[in-house]
Amino acid sequence: MSKLEKKVAVVLGGAKGIGLAISQRLATEGAVTWFTSRREEDLETARSKISGTAMPLRADVSQKSELSRIIETISEKSGRIDVLVINAGMSEYATLEEINEAHFDQTFGLNVRSPVFALQTALPLLKPGSSVVLIGSIADVIGTPGYGVYGASKAALRSFARTWTRELAPRGIRVNVVAPGPVDTEMMAAVSDEVRNGIMSAIPLGRMGQPEEVANVAFFLASDESSYIAGAEICVDGGMAQV
Repeated sequence: MSKLEKKVAVVLGGAKGIGLAISQRLATEGAVTWFTSRREEDLETARSKISGTAMPLRADVSQKSELSRIIETISEKSGRIDVLVINAGMSEYATLEEINEAHFDQTFGLNVRSPVFALQTALPLLKPGSSVVLIGSIADVIGTPGYGVYGASKAALRSFARTWTRELAPRGIRVNVVAPGPVDTEMMAAVSDEVRNGIMSAIPLGRMGQPEEVANVAFFLASDESSYIAGAEICVDGGMAQV
């Protein structure tokens, strides 16, 4: 039997890169998997790549009204959420001198504000035994020039995971964080060979991670195999932030 059979999973930001790999893995493991994207074309492409029961939803999850709309749809069609993966996020370069209000507000809006209201909105559908998986980043513990706002937003997400664990554990809901290091996605493919080689030189394993490797950990935290893990951050970074 598949390990998530008869489960309902939701992946916010689940149509590309790491999010798509997570949607694929959860669906393959038997979950009815709802996944979101702002772009209809990305949803269609992702749906064609996912084996299993995958339910695309177009939504801008930075908007509370959009979150309410999709949660209402999931409630009507599935009645509950067993696994909530919050992956939607953004990373944009800006040094301290270059940070402006728009950059700050947009980054914190999607990386911090959106997860807060996503979990708040989904909470009535999360029953005892549910798992919430937040996709963070090792940027929450390392200082990367030009990515101060991004790193701070991921540190905020890590902090929320600790508080939410205390608040939701009595209700039987677990909250954990997956913190990837550099992963070989479309975004990373756009950087120069010089930048790419510089990044890999800082990784003890000497290579980029693959989206599927992050998805493996997200699946573990979503499944009952991690039933005694709560409030944790699991780094998937080839050792980059560990040694």
